[in-house]
Formats: sequence, C-alpha cells, structure tokens
Amino acid sequence: MKYFLSALLAICLLTGFVSIRPAAGIGTVNQTVSLSDTLKKDPETGLYEDKNLYMVKAQCTNCHSTKLIQQHRFTRDGWKQKIRWMQANHNLWNLGETEVQVLDYLEKYYAPSSTIARRAPLKDIKWYKLNP
Repeated sequence: MKYFLSALLAICLLTGFVSIRPAAGIGTVNQTVSLSDTLKKDPETGLYEDKNLYMVKAQCTNCHSTKLIQQHRFTRDGWKQKIRWMQANHNLWNLGETEVQVLDYLEKYYAPSSTIARRAPLKDIKWYKLNP
C-alpha cells in the first residue's frame, strides 16, 4: 500500500495534478512581473496597445519602422531630444500638441528598465578560516 501511494504521488507530481509549494504569503519571494507578460501588443506594429498608440503610429511610422522604437530605451527627456534631433536632421514636422501624447506613450512603455541584474550584497556574514 505504501508503494502504491508513493507511486501515485509521484505520478501526480510529474503530471502536474498536485503541486508542492507553500500557501500564498508563506515563504514566498516578491517577484516582479514585466510589462511584456501582462500587456497586449498591437499585431500590426508590435508596439504595446494603449490609448496613445494611434498617435505614435501616425507620427512615427511615416518615416521609420516601429522596430526602431522597440530597440531603444530613453527617458522622457531622452525621447524629446530624439524628436528634436529628427526635426533638425531629418525634417520631422512639429508635432504640436500631439507631442505630449507621443512622449507619454514612449515614457510609459519604452523607458529604461530598472531590472535587478545582481542580488543584493550579503550582510552580516560570519566568515570562517579555510584550512590550508
């Protein structure tokens, strides 16, 4: 009987019917969810769906691909500088009042991310001497 229950538990674990994990809030680690996990993308452009997406499509995709937007991460000021650079060097028109909508969108979805690249430094470490 013990063998049967052990085998049944193993099968359930392997097939995913049973999960061995702590209840919510017990022994869990805070995890961040990235935007790409929770937001839908526009199938036409690959940009994140938003109320201001239509303005980004209207102003930006006349001259370049949306892939150019996706591969960059700038602050709001950085995106504004890029717009000014395109206006000075590539004859981009004055965006007028729509510039605020474009910058809102770019700042929200294509700003630099603050991902954790390394764990936090260890604190209060009790070191021991290695034997030679």
